[in-house]
Amino acid sequence: MAAQIIDGKAIAAFVREDIKTQVPGLREKYGRVPCLCVIIVGENPASKVYVRNKVKATEEAGMESRLLALPESVSEEELLALIGKLNADDGVDGILVQLPLPKHIDEDKVIDAISVDKDVDGFHVLNVGSLQLGRHCIVPCTPKGIMCLLTSTGVPLNGCNAVVVGRSNIVGKPVAKLLLDANATVTVAHSRTADLGAVTRRADVLVVAVGRESLITADMVKPGAVVIDVGMNRNAEGKLCGDVDFEGVKEVAGWITPVPGGVGPMTIAMLLKNTAECFENRLGNCNDII
Repeated sequence: MAAQIIDGKAIAAFVREDIKTQVPGLREKYGRVPCLCVIIVGENPASKVYVRNKVKATEEAGMESRLLALPESVSEEELLALIGKLNADDGVDGILVQLPLPKHIDEDKVIDAISVDKDVDGFHVLNVGSLQLGRHCIVPCTPKGIMCLLTSTGVPLNGCNAVVVGRSNIVGKPVAKLLLDANATVTVAHSRTADLGAVTRRADVLVVAVGRESLITADMVKPGAVVIDVGMNRNAEGKLCGDVDFEGVKEVAGWITPVPGGVGPMTIAMLLKNTAECFENRLGNCNDII
């Protein structure tokens, strides 16, 4: 029997609609709506698409969106000064700097310049540290979305064997910590793991975030496993595909995310959720939107 498809697009639409229904109440309670400010530097085509989607989703949710487009020639000092102004702006609740940045700008310095309570990406070193210590923090959007997708399956994480293939700071490491917090037994593997298939075949839950087309094939997956494909690649025909051989693995897995339409839509939905949470946290009540 083929795997059940985890429809990230449908789940994300539900999350976004839920946030949209709560925004009028926030305006009534606080006199304004959450505001997300997105900064893009340069003319990277993929970044422009991502930013356009984020701005559109923010506005559709009834929240305020500010887009600041800077030329590629902008200096690091100018960008840091702009972030400083946004940090001090009480009308801005979330700040997102679209990556990658031009080579002459230090991405780590820029990320850590964002006020920790406006860091909707959850990339600030203090948010990263708080996540690892199990303290209240802003959780990165993609890992947060992955956990939402896993919850939607109804498969219990408590006591399961989870394998995360990928060790990036943006996905692999934080999702491994979130799985640990859910009482899963977690193994972190990567593209250089010896006999990767022997590791992945033990997984009840398999999260793959490496950026290599069809790295995971059907013979590497435990029958009935939940497979979350975070990869976003283009194959020889130019079509979007993941890190998992979808056609083969869907015949073995119990649940699987497609690419596109799986993890991707959840990332933007969780960005909206994080923006609303930042708004609530800053205005003194973080309990209305969880």
